[in-house]
Amino acid sequence: MADATVSFAGLSETEHRAQLRRALIASTVGTTIEWYDFLLYGTVSALVFGPLFFPKSDPLMGVLQSFGVFFIGFVGRPIGAAIFGHWGDRIGRKATLIATLLLTGIATTAVGLVPTYDQIGMWGAVILTVLRLIQGIGVGGEWGGSVLLAMEWARSNHNRGFLSAWPQFGAPCGLFLANCAVLGFSELSGEQFNVWGWRIPFLISIVMVGIGMWIRLGISETPVFRRIVAEERIERVPVLEVLRRQPKQVILSALLRLPEQGPGFIVGTFIFTYATTVLGQSRNFVLMGVISQTFIGFLWVVCAGALSDKIGRKNMYMLGAALMGVFGFVYFAMLNTGIPWVIFTAIAISLVPVMTQYGPEAALIAESFSPRLRYSGTSIGYQLASIIAGGPSPIISTWLFATFHSSIPIAVYIAIMAIVGIASTALLTDYTGKDISAEYAGV
Repeated sequence: MADATVSFAGLSETEHRAQLRRALIASTVGTTIEWYDFLLYGTVSALVFGPLFFPKSDPLMGVLQSFGVFFIGFVGRPIGAAIFGHWGDRIGRKATLIATLLLTGIATTAVGLVPTYDQIGMWGAVILTVLRLIQGIGVGGEWGGSVLLAMEWARSNHNRGFLSAWPQFGAPCGLFLANCAVLGFSELSGEQFNVWGWRIPFLISIVMVGIGMWIRLGISETPVFRRIVAEERIERVPVLEVLRRQPKQVILSALLRLPEQGPGFIVGTFIFTYATTVLGQSRNFVLMGVISQTFIGFLWVVCAGALSDKIGRKNMYMLGAALMGVFGFVYFAMLNTGIPWVIFTAIAISLVPVMTQYGPEAALIAESFSPRLRYSGTSIGYQLASIIAGGPSPIISTWLFATFHSSIPIAVYIAIMAIVGIASTALLTDYTGKDISAEYAGV
C-alpha cells in the first residue's frame, strides 16, 4: 500500500502529508496573528496616535512623531532576527516560533492599556515606544522560522514557491484583520473611538495568541533541522557564521526587498494620512479601501508564489518590482483625481505589485542560504530591509509631501526603490529548478 511506503523523513505518504498540512497551518496562522499585531499599530498610529500621545504638536508634526514611534518597531526587527535566528539554528524552528508569538502578542495587548498624554504626559509615548520595540523584536524572529517551517517539509524544490507563499499570506491577511478590527470598533465606538475604541483591537490580540499557541504546540520539528542535529552540524554562533560566509546573500536579500516593503507601507499605512488630510476622505472610506486592498492581496500572494515555481523566483520577483516602479506614478495620479471611486480603486489594487514580489520572496531568499545557517541568514537579510525600507517609507513620504507639496517625489522614490530591487535580485543566486535533495538525504 502507498500509505505504508516510507516516502520522506522516515514517514509514510499519509504521515508526511499530515505533517506538511500542520506545518502550513501553524506557519500561516502564526504569521497572520503576528502581522495583525504589527500592522495594527501602523493603522492606528496613522489615525489617532498623533493627537493622543503628541498633542502639543501641529497635526502634520504629530503624524511624523507617531510614525517615528512606528519606525522603532522596524529597528527592533533586525535585533529579533539576530536573537531568534541564532536560537532557531541552534534549538530548532518550533521552540523559537512559540517564543516569538508570545513576545509579540503580549506586547500588542499591552499597547491597548497604555495611558495617553493627558493621563501621564510624555511617559505614555515612552511606554508606547518600548512596547513597539518589543513588537518589532518578536516579528523579527517570526518570519524566518515560519517560512522554514513550511518550506523544509517540502519533498522537492518544485513546489517550494507555493508552500513558502503560505506564510507570506499572513501579512495581507493580518493587515486585512487589523483594518477590519479598526473599522468595526470605529463604527461601534463612534465619537468615542479616540477615547477607548482604538484600544479594543489591541486587547483582543491575546485571544488570537492563545489560538496560535495551541496550534504551534502540536507541530513537529522540520526534517531538515532534525538532520542537522543528527549529524552534529549545529553552528555555535550561526549569526556570525552567516555574516562571515554568506555576507553577499544577506546584503542582497535586504536590498531586493526595497520595492516590496517600502511601497507596501506607503500604500498600507501612509495612505491613511494622505487620503484623510490631503484628499479629504473619511477614515472609514480609507479603511474600506485598504480592506479591499488586503483581500485582493492575500488572494494573489499564493498565486504569485506558485507561478515562481514555473517561471523562476527571480523572473517573478523582478516582474513585480518593475510593475511597482511604474505603478507608483499611476497610483498617485488616480488618487489626485479627487474622484471617490477612482481613489477607492487605486487603494484597492495597490497591493497587487507588492504581492507579486512578496509571493516568491520567501523561497527566493531562503534558498540562498545553507540549511544550518538558514534561519539566521534568512531572518537577518529579510529584516534589515525594515530599517532601510519599511520603517522609513511613511516618514520619508510624509516629509517629501510636506517639502514639495506634490506626490510626484513620492512616486520617484518608489521608482528608485524598484531599480535597486531589480538590480539586487539579478545578482542573487537563483536555485529554482536545481536539485536540493541533498538537504534531506538520510533524514
